Amino acid sequence: MGTVDSTATTQSHIDTVRSVYEAFGSGDIPAILELVSEDVHWDDWADSFAQRAGVPWLEPRTGRGGVADFFRIVGHLQVAEFSVLDIMAGDKQVVAEIVIDATTPAGGRYRDEELHLWSFDAAGKINRMRHYVDTAKHIAAAGHADTTA
Repeated sequence: MGTVDSTATTQSHIDTVRSVYEAFGSGDIPAILELVSEDVHWDDWADSFAQRAGVPWLEPRTGRGGVADFFRIVGHLQVAEFSVLDIMAGDKQVVAEIVIDATTPAGGRYRDEELHLWSFDAAGKINRMRHYVDTAKHIAAAGHADTTA
């Protein structure tokens, strides 16, 4: 029985996450959808105040259709800054440290330092993604507040 080279797998997962951010930057959502599993869970939490408050870009979603819906909603944000500061990885998960400054169509604005947790299945597809964010900022911005003021 062969062994799995965890270093190669970890690097592959890092490369996949980098590909997601590159595709996001160029607006290539179909490329992102190819990297996620059919049954991906996106922002699937047992309990989230941001979800209770109805923050549209942090709602739980499943499947590629749900991920496409997420990017449709995010596509309405005016993003002034989106920076990947660092990427860290283990055998099955990758964490990216992000800075984002975005304005909603209704004028709400937030600048946040986030962590994005990407999980992978045995086939190397993304099967879960979670945003770890300052939920108070996101709730306020979804309610039309400028949290940077």
